[in-house]
Amino acid sequence: MWSRSILAFACIAAASASLEVVNQWSFLQFDFPPDPVLLEKFQPENTVPTGLEIGWDRVYLGIPRLRAGVPATLAWVPRSLPPGVSPVLQAYPDWSWHTAGRGDINCTGLISVYRVRADRCNRLWVLDAGVVTSIDDFRRVCPPKILVFDMATDRLVRSIYFPRELLRPASLLTNIVLDDTRSNAHHAANCDNIFAYISDTVAPGIIVYDGRRDNAWRVTHASMYPDPDMGEYDIGGDKFTLMDGIVGLTHSPAQGLLYYQPLATDRIFSVSTAVLASGPPAEGADLPVNLVGRKSSQGLGIAVDPRDDTIFFSPMSETAVAAWNPITNSHRVLAQDAEKLQFCAEVRWAERDNGAIWVLSTRFHKFFKRSVSKHEINVRVLRIVEGGYGGYLSLQPHIQRRSTANLTSNF
Repeated sequence: MWSRSILAFACIAAASASLEVVNQWSFLQFDFPPDPVLLEKFQPENTVPTGLEIGWDRVYLGIPRLRAGVPATLAWVPRSLPPGVSPVLQAYPDWSWHTAGRGDINCTGLISVYRVRADRCNRLWVLDAGVVTSIDDFRRVCPPKILVFDMATDRLVRSIYFPRELLRPASLLTNIVLDDTRSNAHHAANCDNIFAYISDTVAPGIIVYDGRRDNAWRVTHASMYPDPDMGEYDIGGDKFTLMDGIVGLTHSPAQGLLYYQPLATDRIFSVSTAVLASGPPAEGADLPVNLVGRKSSQGLGIAVDPRDDTIFFSPMSETAVAAWNPITNSHRVLAQDAEKLQFCAEVRWAERDNGAIWVLSTRFHKFFKRSVSKHEINVRVLRIVEGGYGGYLSLQPHIQRRSTANLTSNF
């Protein structure tokens, strides 16, 4: 057991040169409009991103209103900038959508965005939780929604609201996966022929949205809840506690699986997307969930390479990004860096960057504990560059081979 750990960390250290810093900030800064109220209310020590999407010419950041003082909850920076710069953020689509930053709540605007995803029609799906100061007092000021923007024109093309019966008093919608694999020849040209799977983290469950029928339903399972024994985290000796349920989501089109993980767990689970898309479950029916594997520590960001179904994930205590193929059971460490990979809120396989792996790393734990320093780099957008991916050193298994056992809700 000890030799396995030593070998694993030796391999991790050898892979660390593969990280490229795309952008980095001590605190996020914005290209503010001439609005003294926005400037007065801005609290950079409370402004930390959780969402990342890579467009053809932009990088998008979801910046939820975890605490007071967040001016814009969705922003972008150009992809054309030199590596390692700290650009000011542009509000998306423009500042008129972010009046909540000055204290003016408008439920047709953007309230608190955790994550965004681009679809095959070059549209940006923006998941808005409708909750502000969620860490401090959890104030629901608007119903959660999805706003869909045309990324070419930055214009709103669709608004999606959820039936009240799908939501709970504590519902916090934090992540979204888009699935267009059910498009057939008859509907292939319809951009709305798509399913979305949305994580409810605090009232654990998955909301399934059928874009073609404009219908939604909710599924839940005990595996989506936090593990009470896994709620404490250790990042470089900095410990904090957060009992979050399901939040990490990714999709394997070839396998027809949605992978998911609560934050407070060392496990990865899967459920068939055919089951999710088949409609609301019958009353009393168990969701057919499988245990995919166990990681060396908790994590948040997770992604799949659709070309070979490799799963990418970031074990938090190891401050690393690793890869595991559940079909071949091969393991690799893509990168490890105790400074740059402290809390990987997103790990993305970037279709718009030839399948490169992108990472959003933040010192979220320091923001959370109010111990963040303006004299340190606290937010990074990273890219795992060529010369690493595909040729990384082998990692002794930190994740166990996939279990074929079905898990009922009583596991």
